[in-house]
Amino acid sequence: MNRRRFLALSACALATPAGAAPLRWTTRAMGAEVSVTLTGLDAARARRVWRRVARALARIEAAASLHRASDLVRLNRTGVLVNPGRVLRDLVALSDRVHQATGGAFSPCVQSYWADSKNIVTGWELADLSVGNFCLPPGMALTFNGVAQGYAADQLAEIVRAEGLTDVLIDAGEIMALGAHPVGIAAADGTVLKRLALQDRALATSSPWATLLADGRPHILHPERSVLHDTVSVSAPSAALADALSTAFCLMTQAEIDRALMQFPEARVESVA
Repeated sequence: MNRRRFLALSACALATPAGAAPLRWTTRAMGAEVSVTLTGLDAARARRVWRRVARALARIEAAASLHRASDLVRLNRTGVLVNPGRVLRDLVALSDRVHQATGGAFSPCVQSYWADSKNIVTGWELADLSVGNFCLPPGMALTFNGVAQGYAADQLAEIVRAEGLTDVLIDAGEIMALGAHPVGIAAADGTVLKRLALQDRALATSSPWATLLADGRPHILHPERSVLHDTVSVSAPSAALADALSTAFCLMTQAEIDRALMQFPEARVESVA
């Protein structure tokens, strides 16, 4: 999967104290625009924070990007990755949890299906993803695009928290709010579905039909499931978790969603359309 969602999240306004102008930094990472908006500090300190943010994004891209040379690209090409780093280990661990909780609806091994629906190896259980080495069977390829942007938002949030910052809005394809920030959820056509106050919490939205593959398929897909919802938004303390769940829920019935949420009581569905 490349860019698999329409970014249906918008910062409607920043809750800032009087006289404290927000400072916003933007870049591109993981195939999308990333922004970090800081409030309550001077420009020199903001630049120091943004340098740390840039280094963290570079580490994540070097591990998990499909848009440049990375550990993941090497794994998909060769089928083997020796001593995978923390980023891929983290992504595999969360992916496995969500895969199990969603009955397989969330599956990083759909990359081969995304590329060629007639020549696929997609069983997550077929991959050997032990701590020491990652090994894929012939024909399998992984993608973490359903969780990596949320993971990036979580990592950036750790950085700004370590700096003692409490009023921050991070947009890495998924939103992470430190402090209180009003945000909007929009459908693929731009229609605002819901507005909510996000406080020390993440919000992820997935819209399968917002981007189509060359053959007309939605960019969120599964060899054994069909798209059931046009747009799903999930909030959670972790952006990576919200990201993965919003992706999977596009392919799940309401009863299946309810069962999955029992495994993640800290998460909730904010909108389904």
